[in-house]
Amino acid sequence: MSGRRSKPDYELDEVLGVRDPEQFKAVGDPTRHRIIILLSEKAATTSQLAEALERPKGSVGHHLKVLEDAGLIRVVRTRQVRAMTEKYYGRTARFFDFGDPEGRMPEKEFIVDFFRQVMDEYEGPDPDGEFSDLQALRHARIPASEAREFQKRVAKLAEEFDGMESVAGERVYGFLYQVYLTDLPEIPEEY
Repeated sequence: MSGRRSKPDYELDEVLGVRDPEQFKAVGDPTRHRIIILLSEKAATTSQLAEALERPKGSVGHHLKVLEDAGLIRVVRTRQVRAMTEKYYGRTARFFDFGDPEGRMPEKEFIVDFFRQVMDEYEGPDPDGEFSDLQALRHARIPASEAREFQKRVAKLAEEFDGMESVAGERVYGFLYQVYLTDLPEIPEEY
């Protein structure tokens, strides 16, 4: 299935460069990370998010405030419900670019938090058994230029994955990739 995923039911920028430490801190919390993901589909109220996340409204409200203060979400519309104004929150951008403008990677702690969030949301093997090898960890001793080229190819697959049409009622699958430099040493030659 190709084509672009339909945008959420509100206007948003295509890309937001995430550079401020407060923004990194805001997305470092698993609940806030999940809120950001949920808001990529459509705008939602505090009550709707609390129900989806099975969290108290006060707790979700706190997380929304942190995300809003960091510039990652905003109120995209309101509606009057009796004497109260109900706020609908949405992301400020479709994609958050966590890279450094000079091409450097984010701090190691951020990467570790990122992978911890993935592990927190990982549900386990596909219940239908359709995927037998969902993950792979591989290493290759290659020049940096080849690693960059491979990263670009994998990034294109990620774009294709993100462009798939969302289907209401279906489960959400994640796509994780990273080509990274390791600290693995080389075995010395025999004497």
